[in-house]
Order: sequence, then C-alpha cells, then structure tokens
Amino acid sequence: MRKLLLAGVALLALTTASNAAIFNIAAPDPTSVAGNFSLTPGGGAFNDQVTFFVTGPSTFTIANATNVFPRTTDFITNWQASIWDAVDLIVGNGNDVLLFGPQAASSCIIVPSCQIVGGSGNLNGPGLFYADFTGIGGGTSGYSGNISTFAVPGPRAGSFSLASIVGLFK
Repeated sequence: MRKLLLAGVALLALTTASNAAIFNIAAPDPTSVAGNFSLTPGGGAFNDQVTFFVTGPSTFTIANATNVFPRTTDFITNWQASIWDAVDLIVGNGNDVLLFGPQAASSCIIVPSCQIVGGSGNLNGPGLFYADFTGIGGGTSGYSGNISTFAVPGPRAGSFSLASIVGLFK
C-alpha cells in the first residue's frame, strides 16, 4: 500500500503544471552584467520571483523586464511586477514587505508587439529582496530582464569634528 501511495504522489508531482518559478541572482549587489534573468511561464497564470541580495545600508535599484509577442500566444495578460523585502530571508511565507508596486506592464514605445514593466527605488539593506512577476501567459509566453543595484553614498565619517560641534554653541 505504501508503494502505491508513493507512486501516486510521484505521478501527481510529475503531471501537475508548474505556475511559479524562482530565479536566483547569485551575485550580491547585482550590476547590469550579473543581474540578467529570463523566465518562460508558458500558458496559464503564473507568479515568478527573481531574488537578489543587497549588502549595503542604502542601495538604489533599477529593474525591468520585457516580453515580445510576435504571435498572439506570446502575449502576457495582466502582467505586473513589484519589489518585496524578504525580511526573514524566506520568499513568500506571508511576512514579506511590499516596497514598490505592483506596476502594470505597458506597451513598448515605438516597438510593436512588445510589453515592458519596470521601475526603480531605494532599498534599505542589507537583506534579501525579490521582484515578483504575475500574469497570465498565452501559451508560449516568456520574458527577460535585468536588476541592477548601486550603493547610495552617505555622509562621510568624521564630517563633523569636535571643533565644528563646539562652534554650534558659541
């Protein structure tokens, strides 16, 4: 009976369509070289995450994704993106914090049969963050994009000397 149950579970796992993918950007503080990703949701509803790690206390992040649809089955309906903070380093367990979005995709300027979604903002690191992409694929849908980060300079250490602080009280 146990073998039959295990076989049934394995068969179900192999035949159930996947509607989510997690793509991990391995390099911390990704640049435009290291922050590339590509996902193929195919057909049906999907909810994909692209994770990235930020090491600095204040990091400006730019993210974008593009879908081209020369065939109607390539189009992604209700495609949108958002940026989340995985506060406990676990993606999607219910306590993540929405930082930006959701932002709906729009048509590419000048280029026909193209969708784009993106945005930018400041992240307070260090920590694990992720871009969340949702939509309904038309059957042969796919998209690719980039996440790029750079540190925002803060005040220089020692920019106030003891003499300048004493000068404030004169």
